[in-house]
This record gives sequence, C-alpha cells and structure tokens, in this order.
Amino acid sequence: MTSYLPTGTVYGVLLNFRAEQEALAPQMNEPPYKAPPQAPVLYVKTANTFSPQGAPIALPAGVQAVEVGATIGLVMGEGGSVAGCVLMNDLSIPHASFYRPPVKYKCLDGFLGIGAALRTDGADPASFSLEVRIDGQTRQRADFSELVRPPAQLLADVADFMTLRAGDVLMLGCNAGRPLARAGQRVDIVAPGFDVLSNTLVGGQP
Repeated sequence: MTSYLPTGTVYGVLLNFRAEQEALAPQMNEPPYKAPPQAPVLYVKTANTFSPQGAPIALPAGVQAVEVGATIGLVMGEGGSVAGCVLMNDLSIPHASFYRPPVKYKCLDGFLGIGAALRTDGADPASFSLEVRIDGQTRQRADFSELVRPPAQLLADVADFMTLRAGDVLMLGCNAGRPLARAGQRVDIVAPGFDVLSNTLVGGQP
C-alpha cells in the first residue's frame, strides 16, 4: 500500500502548547516584539522535507543530533473542512530562534516524517495524545488538550489572514521538552488510533 504524502503545503505553528508558551514568556516581552504574538506564528515545511513512514532520514554531515518535534497534522479537505489527521515528526537542528525559525535548520532534506495513513474517524484532535519513543524508550509525551489554540480555534485564527486549500496540512504544534535523537537511533511517534510513525536517523558523520 502506498504511504500518504501531502499534496499541498505543510504549515507548522509555534508556541501552541501552554508549556512551551509559558517557558518562553519572558523572551516574548523583549525587543523587537515586546509582547506575545497575537496571531498564530506559522512556518512552512517544504516538499523536500517529506519522509514517508519507515524511510531512513539522513542527517547532514557534521550534525550529530536533531530535535524531535512530534505533532499531529490536520489535512484539509474542500471548503475549509478537515479531511483527516496524520502523525508527523517535525525534525529540526536545535536553534535559539522561536519567532522566525531559520529555514536552514528546519527545511533540510527529509526533515519531516509523515505517518502512512490518515485518521478519518472525525474524532476531536483536542482529545488526542502521543508519545515519542527513541530506541523503544519513551522520551516525551504530549496531550493535545493542552493547546493554547485548540484545533477549531487555530483553524479559525489562521483563516483570518490566509486560505488553507484542500491537500494543505496544518500541524498543531510541538510540546515543550522536545528530545534529541542521534544518528543510528529509531524514532517512533505513537498515538492511540494511529499507526506508529517510525523513522531511523542515519549519517551525521564529521
């Protein structure tokens, strides 16, 4: 069976878990912004980043570890509807910027693991939870009831300034405490109601 891959644009959202926003709150009041963001802070994961379920993900030369950004993506249908949900592993090279994450750290080849199939049962994504397991050991948990903007509100707030088209994907955000994974390790994203998303990291040599 062919694994799912997005047919539109994939958007990530920052600062959408309460724990992450609380941890970064002091920095939000510093220049140049001097206040928390009033609208969702989005970024794009370009098509070169897509890695299907089970595919190895190569780390660039000299990169020894990457940050695992486990999340759930809302796959858009016609007319602003949600056609389904999919597990995603939004990898990035660790970096300090949170308002404008640099493309060179987040949009490297293969840096978005994508679940093999959509969940289409119509369940509320705010009821979902997931675990990150690295080489079989649980390293992070995320409960999507702890979002700053629950899925319906996030979609409405994004619609205020841009149109999501059928096939686009809107990721719900990644929780604080994202673990690091290294070359040779297997990363599993596990969530009730979803097939496991598994990718192994390779490369990372000097």
